[in-house]
Amino acid sequence: MPSAEIVAVRRRAFRQLHASGCFVIPNPWDIGSALYLQRLGFKALATTSSGAAWRHGMADGQMTVQEVLVHLCEMVDATGLPVNADFEGGFADDADGVARNVRLAVATGVAGLSIEDSTGDANAPLRELPVAVERMRAARAAIDASGGDTLLVGRAENFIVGRPDLDDTIRRLRAYSEAGADCLYAPGIKTREQIAAVVAAVAPKPVNLLVGFATELTLRDIEALGVRRVSVGGAMARSAWGGFMRSAQLIAGEGKFDGFASAASGAELNAMFAEVRS
Repeated sequence: MPSAEIVAVRRRAFRQLHASGCFVIPNPWDIGSALYLQRLGFKALATTSSGAAWRHGMADGQMTVQEVLVHLCEMVDATGLPVNADFEGGFADDADGVARNVRLAVATGVAGLSIEDSTGDANAPLRELPVAVERMRAARAAIDASGGDTLLVGRAENFIVGRPDLDDTIRRLRAYSEAGADCLYAPGIKTREQIAAVVAAVAPKPVNLLVGFATELTLRDIEALGVRRVSVGGAMARSAWGGFMRSAQLIAGEGKFDGFASAASGAELNAMFAEVRS
């Protein structure tokens, strides 16, 4: 883990990114992808629960808190950039457990972390709002007890879990803001109207927008709607998996190697990693 001084510098820089304008916080899934994104000039990175899980041959949501903490340490150590942790629901059934696990996440040196309100239960996919708020307050208290400089992101999962109720989404985001979330996030909203409504509802706090799909919206469009940061979730990992799967399926099914046509150059990859590791 980086020194306490370096961690503090990264966290200050991360908070400053949220103060104005709009920035992209892409989601690497391993050290190599993190180093490449740093090389492209991105100012911060975010982990992806799905990408990390697929890397280990698991479904999203199957990693244990211990496995996630190891992954966070790995990602924080990989680059000189601030890292925001996709900390799912806090990996605990109750608020005390969320607080305990958030303290462990903060200790890895992450500059931010998100807590979501989904349950993983298809029949009741969202936590009752009072329960979700209690968990957010517990996360806030745990961060404050650890120094208070780690940014807390409150996530309303309505649109992701098949409950696309914008009014309830906004109700939840406002409650999470009041409970101490520094940044608000409603993954799954897509239209200009939805995005603008969320931004207006939680202003002046910053909003994170997930763009994990092809969209006509450009970064300039998104910034004009008032969004402060844009993440891509598991989309980059899915893109990498897509290329791998197409190549493998062509070989297995047709005996063809056409899938390698768009492969990256091995020489380029070796040169890049030799440079960043020197």
